[in-house]
Amino acid sequence: MTEREILERTRKFINDSFLYMRPGFVLGDNDKLMEKGVVDSMGVMEVMEFLESEFGVTPADDEITEANLGTLASIARFVALKKNGASA
Repeated sequence: MTEREILERTRKFINDSFLYMRPGFVLGDNDKLMEKGVVDSMGVMEVMEFLESEFGVTPADDEITEANLGTLASIARFVALKKNGASA
């Protein structure tokens, strides 16, 4: 699975789970999810559950960072690295 495919599947999850009441909201690949008010701390937990169920990736405690989970692009990069056996 490519990083682009991961990004698009994650975008669909974010749209379906968090933006369904904001149909005109445009979320860029590098927009910060918390800063834009898309997710809160509980939302981050939901995103992590999605990553585990959808991609088989479970972030370690020290990997739960803005750098790894802060934007759609960073999530896709993180998941791609983890699926390829690299540490993020």
